[in-house]
Amino acid sequence: MQEDLTLAAYDYDLPESHIAHYPANRRDDSRLLVLNRATGVRRHLHFRDIVTFFQPGDLLVVNDTKVFPARLFGTKESGGKAELFLLSYPAPVSGEKTDGAVRFDSEALIRSSRRPAIGSRIIVSDSCSCRVLAHRGGGKWLVRLAISATGGLDQLLGEAGHIPLPPYIKRPAGPTVEDKRRYQTVYANRPGAVAAPTAGLHFTTDLLMALTARGVRQTTITLHVGYGTFAPVQSEDIRDHHIHREFIDISEETAELVAATKQDGARVWAVGTTTVRALEYAALGTGSIEPVCGWCDLYITPGFSFQVTDHLLTNFHLPRSSLLFLVAALCGRDRLLACYREAIDRGYRFYSYGDAMAIIG
Repeated sequence: MQEDLTLAAYDYDLPESHIAHYPANRRDDSRLLVLNRATGVRRHLHFRDIVTFFQPGDLLVVNDTKVFPARLFGTKESGGKAELFLLSYPAPVSGEKTDGAVRFDSEALIRSSRRPAIGSRIIVSDSCSCRVLAHRGGGKWLVRLAISATGGLDQLLGEAGHIPLPPYIKRPAGPTVEDKRRYQTVYANRPGAVAAPTAGLHFTTDLLMALTARGVRQTTITLHVGYGTFAPVQSEDIRDHHIHREFIDISEETAELVAATKQDGARVWAVGTTTVRALEYAALGTGSIEPVCGWCDLYITPGFSFQVTDHLLTNFHLPRSSLLFLVAALCGRDRLLACYREAIDRGYRFYSYGDAMAIIG
């Protein structure tokens, strides 16, 4: 087996002090390591400097998914405490409104002192209860929310829901009100993600306007980031891993913009691994991107042939993760891990609230 296909080949030591538990003061104050994959040259800048690497006619593609407040806290009928982590944006249940409540179904993780019983209820608030319908395996449950609030689901999530920060972000007091703004991109538009597409967290409105003034076109895709993005890879041969399925939507307008950019000889800049997976999934088989609305389970490892992505903006990822495999597929494992070692030596901040990389060339 090739070394770059073994799980152990993607391990690295990261001091705890390098994990970013809070965002930078300003989004574009984050540091930026630029790697030219053609020459191997590395540069150390700030994220706001990324503008200088774009040329007129280039296309910036971002993921406009929006993190919804997926964590709910409640009380079981027995009096015990329970925490719900909704794994997908709740879907309305048609034809069920006998008591004036509107009902929504979702898969969820449930944390409580005892395993929940099928049919049991969790009281979330005066206007919302949750019934456990079925066990789906792997710690997942099918639950049904009954909401009587006048503002429906949006009001419930806004008032009772909490933003689900990644497990490696540890705070003595937990998430803050500020996380509702900072763990969200400035262009987030379509609720459905339980984790942010973190490469996009570095962009400000001013930075996007500066790119437009430079002649850079911009467009969006949607990929609702699922909880599986945190799932550990267990197989020693990374090709044996199966990636989670996530909803994607690429419009005809976006597909046409991508095609025109490639035809003009300009570059497609993908913001984040989720954007890469969506774009490359839409080009599978034909090599040219097509509109798509459905489910994506594209798993990218070294040896993958990229059809759409020219340049990538991404964060620094966890060891032994599928996200790390994807970035290695674009720039090479040895070169990538050398960048990580240098970033650690220079005090870069890692993971969701951390600094960024640009892979160009």
